[in-house]
Amino acid sequence: MTGPSSTPRGEHQPAPGVTWQTRLVRVEQLVDDETPDPRPNRKTRRAATRATRKKGNRR
Repeated sequence: MTGPSSTPRGEHQPAPGVTWQTRLVRVEQLVDDETPDPRPNRKTRRAATRATRKKGNRR
């Protein structure tokens, strides 16, 4: 195994065109009030079932 170098390498400039170009985009969705709530995912459903099962076993 080799130890750390006594002469650390400096940072280098990335090649042209390689850097990320980011744009901020609004992604807003309006939901009607009468729309039913979405079904919870499997992990949430299992946790809720587990919690009710534990609650039912208490004395």
